[in-house]
Amino acid sequence: MPERELITGNEAAAEGAIAGGCRNFFGYPITPQNRIPEYMSEHLPEIGGVYIQAESEVAAINMVYGAAATGAWAMTTSSSPGISLMQEGLSYMIGSELPGVVVNMVRGGPGLGNIAPAQSDYWLATRGAGHGDGRCLTFAPFSIQEVYDLTGEAFPISQKYRNPVMILADAVLASMREPCQLHERRDPPKEKPPWAVGRGAESRERNIVNSLWIDPQVLEEVNWRIEHRYQQAAEDETRWTEHGADEPQILVCAYGISARICQTAVERATEAGISARLIRPISLFPFPSQVIRDWAERTRKVLVVELSMGQFVEDVRLAIEGACAVEFMGRTGGAVMTPAEVAERIIAMA
Repeated sequence: MPERELITGNEAAAEGAIAGGCRNFFGYPITPQNRIPEYMSEHLPEIGGVYIQAESEVAAINMVYGAAATGAWAMTTSSSPGISLMQEGLSYMIGSELPGVVVNMVRGGPGLGNIAPAQSDYWLATRGAGHGDGRCLTFAPFSIQEVYDLTGEAFPISQKYRNPVMILADAVLASMREPCQLHERRDPPKEKPPWAVGRGAESRERNIVNSLWIDPQVLEEVNWRIEHRYQQAAEDETRWTEHGADEPQILVCAYGISARICQTAVERATEAGISARLIRPISLFPFPSQVIRDWAERTRKVLVVELSMGQFVEDVRLAIEGACAVEFMGRTGGAVMTPAEVAERIIAMA
């Protein structure tokens, strides 16, 4: 029976994955996401799942690769430096057209940085996945409920597009507690997908999982096949929310934990007589470019707020294409702006 529980973001990611059909977890500890592998080690064996603590992040992503090749629903989780180490494996997965789910609870960087919240992995998530033309489909929650829901939804999405899906959260969402509506756990499909290895090959040509294509024409065909899936994802998976005035003077763009701050800031600006509207992308790749462009044409200025030196802002600028002025407000290294500071900036811009 569905229940409402007070849980952390780490626990929401883990339970959301199990509810979504994950039965194979491979990971390596790193703060601030350590509660996810701990939770998986407790709960996956109870339902016949597989939990393995890998010897490194490199090993973990390659275990996901191997499990995914057999058609298993698999995932790993980490935080910024660990995600950096997974880049080669993610590129191999994309080149092999394999699904899988990765949760990144972002911490301050670069380098080892600290364990405070940041959004400085935006490029790593949306432009990353290692070398080549591939990218991770990327979703950014801003509440514990969305961490739970999006992690569960990531599994069928990754299977549909045969591509890794990344859930991009942060240290605040990892550790904070909120009520979360839980759903009944679903089992993954018993029937393996037609491309999976290990299905038996007596009556058909055997499947081969591979990312090495020596012939440039063949590799180009693979890249176009992957690109067409991204185009389909742009049509079917692009997500965002809106909050605030219908005729705004200022348009605010933010995602994840920054959007929670901006939601309060927009309300405070409204109380001060300044109309503002918040656009919060949920899917970062595919990106909701058109809706941002449409609103930019109806307003005077756009304020982009993020916990980095300026990464997400570049996608907003590309979407707007000069339709109006864009200003940037960022904090970095684990520092976080307040709603009052954002509201003051909105009022000053107006």
